[in-house]
Order: sequence, then C-alpha cells, then structure tokens
Amino acid sequence: MCELLAMSASQPARLTLSLRTLASHGAPDAASPDGWGVAFYQGDHVVLHREAAPAGDSALVRELEAGGPSTPLALSHIRRATQGAVTLANTQPFVRELAGRTHVFAHNGNLPGVLERTPLPASRYHPVGQTDSERVFCDLMERLGALWNGAFVPPLQDRLSLLAAFAAELRPLGPANFLYADGDALFAHGHRRIQRESGRIEPPGLWLLQRHCKPGDPFPDCPAIAVRGAGPQTVMLVASVPLTTQTWRPLAEGELVAIRGGEVVSTTLPVVS
Repeated sequence: MCELLAMSASQPARLTLSLRTLASHGAPDAASPDGWGVAFYQGDHVVLHREAAPAGDSALVRELEAGGPSTPLALSHIRRATQGAVTLANTQPFVRELAGRTHVFAHNGNLPGVLERTPLPASRYHPVGQTDSERVFCDLMERLGALWNGAFVPPLQDRLSLLAAFAAELRPLGPANFLYADGDALFAHGHRRIQRESGRIEPPGLWLLQRHCKPGDPFPDCPAIAVRGAGPQTVMLVASVPLTTQTWRPLAEGELVAIRGGEVVSTTLPVVS
C-alpha cells in the first residue's frame, strides 16, 4: 500500500530522517515504487515536489533531505499504484485552491467503484488524473466550498465535522486513511491498511508521534530539526507506520484528529450504533 507522512510543528522545521525513511519504502524493490511527492506549506501556499518514479532512487529526495525548505506543516506520500497509470498526474499529494489558500490532500487505500459514483455536483473541481484518491479530493473540495465562503478561516469544529462526515462515507468503500491540510490545520483520518505482520487489512491505518525538542536536538532524539527560533520546539509526526523506535500512538479505526502547531487540538471518533 501507499505510505503517508505529515509533520506539524510549533516553529518552522525541516523533515530529515523521517523523509529519508519514508523514501526507502519507495525504492524499486520495496512495496511502494510508483511515485512520491511532498508539499511544504509556506504561509497560505505550498512548495510542491512530485516525481512519477521511485522515491528511494530520487536525487531530489536526497537534495530535500540536505536543504529542503523549513515549514510548520508538510505532507508527503509514497505511491503504490492501484488505480491509474504511473504518471505525474496520478502522483500525490494533490493540491487545489479555495478561498485564496492552497489545500493539500493525500490518501492511502483503495476505493473500488468510487470513479463510477454520481458525477461531481458542481463544475469547479475536476480530477486531472485517473485515481480514486483525486476523485474523492475533488468531492471534498466541493463540500468545503460551502464553509470557505468568506475572508476568514471557518471554525475548526465546522471543518472537523464536515471531514468526519466525509470520512464516514469513504470507510464502507475501502481503506480510507487520509491527510488533509488547509494551511491553518492538519487533519488526519486513520482507518485500515495491510499490516506487515499479519498481511490482513485492519487497523491501525495511521500512527502519531509527538516530541518536545530543544534547539539543536539531533534526530532520532527529535523527529525534526528546528531551523528558526531559539525556543523549544513541539513536533507531531503522522505516518502510515512508525518510522522510529520511539513509542508512536495508533489512531483508532475511524479516528479523525485536527493538529495545529504540533498539538492535537481536537479529535472525533465514529458513533457506534
């Protein structure tokens, strides 16, 4: 399956070993060899790098490790193709503009039949490629348009509620782990994925690691390096599988968290009937 990684930090930081570890999963002989991408937020916009080639072989990945941009928020994806050809158009993360901000989405899983669903209800957002992931992102963006209709960022709980309803519709279709960011917050939804030990599709689909770092702390003592600011740093990593030997917390099946500045600021779980 695909691999997801996101970072939220209280101060701008650089992804270092975490990006390299994730990239190793995208080597030609690894499980996810069909492309990779990473989006670094810079204010309301992003610096986006993508290649429709294995991350483990990428000179660009090595360049980003050595001198990538500092950012308080980053999302990355390593692709194993299940729907759509191995092309740049089908490579994640996907980005779209809404209300003058860049919104970023990455999905891990396979949602059979989603491309045959009812056409999108409006005409603003259309997939460029052929993946189920981009199709559901366009659907999500149409829904978010009702919230992002003014000059201000919508209330966090309104966005979380919309995303929770969206995730609840995806889960019956197949594994629906996703990362979404709007520049203000990072949202992570954990569902199910193929587990390395059992080979079965089951929870957890995402893991969290929070670290409180002092200036200059090297990895692996801290999962990112602060590049600006003299004070302490709080970092939250979200990943498909734990990338270090530290204790990561698994997201419960269907759990959706909102993260800002390296802290989980809100969370929701499916209602069990």
